[in-house]
Amino acid sequence: MFKATPNPPEADDVSPYESLDSKKLNEAAERALDHYLNPSALKAPVARKPSTMFMVAPDIKDEDLLAHTCESLAQASVMASDFAGYLQGPHRHTAMAIQQIVMLAELAVNRMLDNVAIPKPAPHS
Repeated sequence: MFKATPNPPEADDVSPYESLDSKKLNEAAERALDHYLNPSALKAPVARKPSTMFMVAPDIKDEDLLAHTCESLAQASVMASDFAGYLQGPHRHTAMAIQQIVMLAELAVNRMLDNVAIPKPAPHS
């Protein structure tokens, strides 16, 4: 027993650009796809302009900057470690990873401090 089925409707060969509304819809769809699938195509990277609210005094010695950086990193390491003590599971692992990265930066700064040439005082005449 065969069931008579109607033939599918004929497909119209219509370009998406045939009417003004379909052209606008197509352009909007392209922009949406670019926004979600290729965001770099929409906007060029903005040049970073550092804030001048807080500035390091230009006459500070390199050794002093390194010492201050080392102390700041040591404090950040302790804070991250203490904070990790309040966490569990993956969040704790993340906090400990941050603490380890800070500690490694602190070690690098300490090495730089060891290599800084300390100016010798002028001999007394």
